[in-house]
Parts: sequence; C-alpha cells; structure tokens
Amino acid sequence: MCALPAATTRAVTLRLMPLLGLVYLIAYIDRQNVSYAKLQMAADLGLGEAAFGLGAALFFVGYFLFELPSNLFLTRVGAPRWFARIMVSWGVVTVLLGFTRDATQFYVLRFLLGVAEAGLFPGVLYALTLWYPPAHRARAVGLFMIAGTLANATGAAIGGALLDLDGAMGLRGWQWLFLVTGLPAILLAPVLLKLLPRGPEQARWLDEAQKDWLRAELERERTAVENVGQKQALRAITDPRVLMLSLTFFGFPLAAYGLSYWLPTIVRDMGVSNTANGLLNGLLWLFVGVTLWLVPRDAARRGSARWHGVIPPLIGAAALAASVVLPGSGLKFAALTLAACAIFAGQPIFWTLPPRFLSGTGAAAGFAVINATGNLGGFAAQALVPRIATASGSAFAPMLFLAAGLVLVAIGVFLIDRRLSRTRA
Repeated sequence: MCALPAATTRAVTLRLMPLLGLVYLIAYIDRQNVSYAKLQMAADLGLGEAAFGLGAALFFVGYFLFELPSNLFLTRVGAPRWFARIMVSWGVVTVLLGFTRDATQFYVLRFLLGVAEAGLFPGVLYALTLWYPPAHRARAVGLFMIAGTLANATGAAIGGALLDLDGAMGLRGWQWLFLVTGLPAILLAPVLLKLLPRGPEQARWLDEAQKDWLRAELERERTAVENVGQKQALRAITDPRVLMLSLTFFGFPLAAYGLSYWLPTIVRDMGVSNTANGLLNGLLWLFVGVTLWLVPRDAARRGSARWHGVIPPLIGAAALAASVVLPGSGLKFAALTLAACAIFAGQPIFWTLPPRFLSGTGAAAGFAVINATGNLGGFAAQALVPRIATASGSAFAPMLFLAAGLVLVAIGVFLIDRRLSRTRA
C-alpha cells in the first residue's frame, strides 16, 4: 500500500513537470531577456538607466492588473486552454518587442507582456493543488521553479550569444534576442493543449487505484481547510492572511528581480565579453537550481518547514550586504551567487502556506492576489535599483535595499506560519 502514493506522485511528476517546466522556462526567458537587451537597446532608444528601468518594470503593472481575472478564468476553462492562450499572447508580444522603434512602443509592449503572461505562475500553483497532496507539494513547487533557474541559466547564455549576432541580416543583437526567444512560446502552445490533462480524472496514464488514492488525499485536505479557511474568491482576497502573505512575498520578487535585472550590468563591469557574461550568469543560476532541488526535500524529510522558509531569506540578506563590502570581483560574484541561491530556496516553502487555509476558487484567487501584489516587488526593483545605483555611483549599493526586503520576508514567514499552526491546532 505504501508503494501506491510513491507510484502515483512519480507518475504525475514524470508526466506534468517536464511540460510545465518547459512552459515556465520559456516564460521566464521572455520575462528576463530585457536585462540583456538593455546592454544595447537602451542606447539605441536613447534611454538612460532609470528610464529604461521604468519601461522594463511596466511588465509588472500589467501583470498585477490582470493576474486575478486570469486565474479566475482558468478555473472556468481549465489549465490546458488557458495556458495555451497565455503562451501565444506573450510570444507575439515578445516578437513585437524586436521591432521597437522608440520609448513609447517599448513602454506599451512591456505593459502588454505583463498582461499576456498574467496568471501563468499562480495558475500553475493552483493546478498543482489539483494533482499533489500537501506532503508532496513543496517538492513539486521546487521542481517547477527549477525551470525558472534553468531559464536564467540558458537565457543568460542565449542572451549573451544573441547580442553577439549584432548586425546579422541587418538586425541589432537585441532584436535577434526578442525574435528568437518569442517564437518558442507560440510553437509550444498546441503541444501543451494536447498533452496537459485538465485534472487527474482526465489523465489516461493514471490507473483507477492511483486516481482513487489521489482523490481521497485531496478530499481530506479540502475538508480540513474548509474548517478554518476560505473557498470563495471574494472572501479569499479580503482575508487578512492573504494580505499578510502578499506583503511578505513582496520581498522575494524585489530581491530576485533586482538581482537578476542588474546582474548582467555588474558582470559586464568586470570587463568580460557578452558571451562570457551570459556564461557566468548561467553558472550562478545552475547553483540556484541545485538549491531548489535540495531544500524542499530536506523540509519534507524533517516534516517541519518553518525554518526552511525563514533561514534562506536571512542568508540571502547577509550575502547581498556582503557583496557591497567584500573586495575583488571574485568574492563579490561569489556573494551574489549565494544570495541568489538563498532568495529562491525559501519560495517553495512559502507557497505551501496559502493552501493551508484556501481551497477551490478561493485558492486560485488567493494565489493570484499574493503573486500579483508580491510581484510589484519586481516593479520596485527594476524601477528603483537603477535610480539607487545612479544616485550612489555604485553598482552594489542597491544590494542593501534588496537585503532589507529579505529580512522582512523572513519575519513575515515566521509570523504567518506560527499563526496558521495555532489556527490548525
């Protein structure tokens, strides 16, 4: 009997995670390619660091405004059709970014990219609650997020190499970057439609015993959650616990996007080529991927995840602060690598908190609100990090700002987890 849970979750993981991971990998590349395009594009459009940072940050405004309606639509039409729509939309907008001619077009298209991609990440988080029982969920989220780190790694290498195509067929390197990274989303959409089931009941690769076990486990969770939580969208988004999680999550995107957006510029200032820049950044994100594999598994093995959600952001804050004061490019880059690992390590644990009091449509709405509000940290990072760097005259000064955000994350996760534990006790 013990073999049934392992066989079921293994079957789900092998069928779903490569597909969902590939979708997120392409999405993350399309979201982050602007940090490499900036190395050429800002000068071509006549934009300074702060003005370009504002344009890059407009992604998060569109993302914020359309995240909740997107996730509510997903619950009605199902993940396969809605994810395919999202992919085609963002792929088209990314390709159009390759033909940007002025600042206004850049600003509009970055906003539209946020609108197009809104709902993907929280939509997957909601979908995972339909496939994984609580004990297996942090590892599933960690596996999914590894795709983001692979996207940063491969996107870094691809971004640097495509910039070096500058002049080929009369196109600038940043134009090649948008064209080459936008098309895969459009091409993958019909594949996802064909291969992704709407839920376990439609999965032909699960036998009846596996479906019965999964149905019983998820029903047990729903019953427990409904005693202490919310399953209606309106009540969920006004729940004080959702607000607390939204404010807490703000610090993760603040640090993650602040670091990833500014990192290519920092590495460039070390005197390396575009291609070497991409490879160095790629190495950093491979370390992050290993961390995302290890930390959720250790949390599951120990059966208590509170400190796995609290300690990593504190380590990240310390590493970011160290990058400001350590001498030499090598030590600074090592500190930033440790910071990146820590920033992402605690996030799979964080995303196990909402399902402890949200279910059904309430969970979809809660995930959307938390992710959308928290991702305004990405807006703050891309809008404020260049301004702090310009005002201070140092590429590393913004790291102190990001470190402060991570300290607040650690405090928030500790307080929320303790509150939820008391409620369920």
